[in-house]
Parts: sequence; C-alpha cells; structure tokens
Amino acid sequence: MKQRILHLIDDKNPGGVMRFLDFIKHSKTMRAEADHSERFIKRGAFSAPKLKADLIVSHLTVSWRSLPFFLALRAMNPVTPIVHFEHTYTLGFFTNYVTAHRRFKSLLRTSYALFDHVVAVSDAQARWLRGNTLVPARKLSVIKPCVDLSAFLSLRPRFQKPIKSVGAIGRLNAIKGFDILISAFKSTNLKTIDLHIYGDGPERPALELLAGNASNIHFHGHVNDPAVIMKNLDAVLMPSHFEPYGLVALEARAAGRPLLVSGVDGLQDHVDNGAGKVCNQSPEAWGHALQNLIKTPDYGQVLQSRNIAAGAQGRFYQNWQSLISAMAKI
Repeated sequence: MKQRILHLIDDKNPGGVMRFLDFIKHSKTMRAEADHSERFIKRGAFSAPKLKADLIVSHLTVSWRSLPFFLALRAMNPVTPIVHFEHTYTLGFFTNYVTAHRRFKSLLRTSYALFDHVVAVSDAQARWLRGNTLVPARKLSVIKPCVDLSAFLSLRPRFQKPIKSVGAIGRLNAIKGFDILISAFKSTNLKTIDLHIYGDGPERPALELLAGNASNIHFHGHVNDPAVIMKNLDAVLMPSHFEPYGLVALEARAAGRPLLVSGVDGLQDHVDNGAGKVCNQSPEAWGHALQNLIKTPDYGQVLQSRNIAAGAQGRFYQNWQSLISAMAKI
C-alpha cells in the first residue's frame, strides 16, 4: 500500500514552492511511490487537526505567529512523522533582513525541534543551518527542488557570439535585485544587448521608473511557460540578495543558457556546477561581468553545467525515497 503524504502550505501564489509541489503531484515516478496531497493552512492559525497521513510535510513559513500551530500540530499528531522543508531562511536573509540575531536563532531552534526532520533546499543553506547549530546534523538533509526539465533539455543551446539578449525571471520584489541589472544597463555601455524582465510584483512600477526611456529594457509581465521564455534568451541573470535555491537557475542550466548569479545562498550550488558568479552586488560589478559574458561566453562550461542539470530529476527522486524510507522507521 502506498504511503499517504500530506503537504502543508500557507501561500498559493505562483512561485518556487507551488511549482515544486506541482511537480511532485504530477510526476509518475513520485506518484508510484506515494500519494501526495496538499492542505492550505492560514498564517497565524492556532489550532491544528489530527491529520490522516503517513507523513506530514510542512512547507510553512516559520515565525513567532506560526509557533502555536507547530506546537498544536505536534500535539495532535504525536506518532506521525513530521518533516519541515525550509524554503525561506538563509545566510543572505539573516544578514540582510534580521536585526535581532539571537532572538531569530531562538525562534528557528525552537520551531525546528518540533519536527522529526528538517530538509534544506541547497547545500549552502544546509551549511548555514549546521554552522549555527540551528538543526542537529542527524535531523538535517538536503533535497534540492526540481521541476519537469524535459522542455528545457529539449531546447538547443544558444551559441550566440556576441550575446544579444539576456533575461531576468521572477517575482518583481526587492529581494530579486532587478534594480541592479537596470542600473548596470543604464550606467554602462550595454546598448547593443536587450534586457528582458519576466514577472510581476510590487516593485514593477519602481523598476519601470528606474528603466525610464531605455529602449533596450523590456518588461513582459508573468509568462506561464518558462521554457518559452528560455527559448528566446541568449543568457540568464540572477542578481538576488538572497535565494534558498533558485529553480530558474536550474532551468537555465538545463536549457544550455549561460547563467550569471550573485552567488548568495543556494545560488552558490549553481556556481559549483558551472554558473558564473558576480561577487559584488553593485551595478558596476554586474556591468563588468555582463561585458565579459557578452564578448566571451564559455560554452564548454555551459554544456558541462547542462549535463549535470540533466541528472537533477534522478537525484531528486532518490533523495525523496531516502527521506520517505527514513521517516517510515520512526
């Protein structure tokens, strides 16, 4: 009999978590091992029900408001294994957005202690969690998110010299750093290439104002099919201020597109597998990196990175099976 795995979510907006769960629910390989379903939990909820599941997986945001729910969830389901996927907190988040460091670490330690296991979504995030003793090593593992990569792997690599079209993809909020790219394009001599920004969000008016009348910066809004986006780009840029993993980076690598990232948090995992890294989060540093990329893209490295990305789904399945097997023994 297949196991029943229930995923708890508190955000249904399009993004990495929902795409990750959609892949799990629709993957034949995943469905063959277990029945996956999801349940929405309102943020700030105090009470938790007894759940009919062999394994409960939390994708909820840890906060002081969510702590009563985690306590209730553990109390109402005392014998069911409960796993938490940490989709939010990283060294980059901690450095840029947390002021009360000791209090924040106490929150994470207290919350994580209520789960049987915690899953980091990148090697870099796991190093941060271990290094700050937020989770005991025996209770921590890494499962890097994945989506169906077949449409990206079917694309022909774009061996464009010089590069003419680059893109940034994601929700338009401050953490994505798209303002850095726009400033880089406006302050350096990058008029020979076009920057395409795909996505929507609260920062769009400010970003459009920053772009001004630059004829080579284009806003496209949200596009449902990322593979269609990737087909029309020569390279992909990710200047994020923090990023637990970065599914767009995985998709760019699978598509055989040169990839430049800020190298923070989970983006470092992609650097370790062939992405280019911009060490300084400034328009000047990004402008310089872009000029080098345009002139001399390393397509040998791009193809090597693509080959590694092609095995991501297989690794994802294996890591999930290891997690399910380990939790069944509790």
